[in-house]
Amino acid sequence: MTLVIGLKWATEHGEAVLMTSDTKATTSLGIAYEMKKIYPILSDDDKAIAVAGGAGDAAFIKQGVRLAEKVLLAYAEKQYPVPQDTFEGAASEIESKLVTRLGELRRKGIEPSFQMVLGSVDLDGRASMYVFNSMGLVEAVHDNPGYAIIGSGMITGGMLLLKMIGYESSLELGLVSAFIIDSVSEIDTSVGPFAGESYFMRVKVDGGQKSIAFGPLTDEAVLEYKKKIGARRELLKKLWKLSDAHGEEAVRRCLSKVHD
Repeated sequence: MTLVIGLKWATEHGEAVLMTSDTKATTSLGIAYEMKKIYPILSDDDKAIAVAGGAGDAAFIKQGVRLAEKVLLAYAEKQYPVPQDTFEGAASEIESKLVTRLGELRRKGIEPSFQMVLGSVDLDGRASMYVFNSMGLVEAVHDNPGYAIIGSGMITGGMLLLKMIGYESSLELGLVSAFIIDSVSEIDTSVGPFAGESYFMRVKVDGGQKSIAFGPLTDEAVLEYKKKIGARRELLKKLWKLSDAHGEEAVRRCLSKVHD
C-alpha cells in the first residue's frame, strides 16, 4: 500500500505545502516494486500549479491526477497562480468529475482503491490542501487540521506518530514527515522507508518580486534527514530511560532549562 503525508508549513513569506511519501508498491502476489506517488501539476511552461499525492491502485491514482491536472490547467490559464478562493472552486469541480468516474466503475463491478491529496500555494502565501476519498468526495484540510495522511500507513502508525509529535506548522516538517514514514515502514511491510520522495511548494521573494518555488528534496537533504532520523530515535529512547531512572519531573526540569 502506501503512506502519503501532506503538511501546511509556515515560512518567512507565508504558508507552504509539503508532500512526502514512501515509494513502495506491492502486487496481489506480494511482489514489491518502486512507484511514484507524488505528482507535480505543471503548466505548459513548467510553472508549478499544484502537487498531488495518491494512495491506492496505480491506475486509479493516475486517472485521478490526470483529471485534476486538466481542471487546474484550465483555471491556471485564467489566473496564475490560482488564488486560494478560486482553488476551492477547482477542487469542487474535480470532486464532481471524480464522483462521476468512480461511480461508473462501481456500476461495472469495479471497486476502486483510491485516495488523493491535492495541495497548492498562491502569491499571498495562502496554502490550499484538499483530500479526496474513495468515493471522490473532497474535504478541505488546510485550515483544520492543517495536514493530511492517506494510505494504509495512516492506520498502522502514521496518524499516531503525528499526534505524539504534535503538529505545528512552525516545526521542521520535512524531518517530521520523513521520520514518520521511516518509522512506519519498520512495522508495516506494505510501506517502504523514506527514500527522498518529497516536494515543497512555497512563495519566493526575489528583488521584491514574488513567485512560486517548487521542487523535490536534494540528495544532500535526504542524507541529512536520514542521519537526523536515527539521532531522534536514539534521543527518544534515552529520554524514556532517563524518565525511568530519575522520574518525569526531573527530566522535565532539565528540558525546561535547555528550552529556556
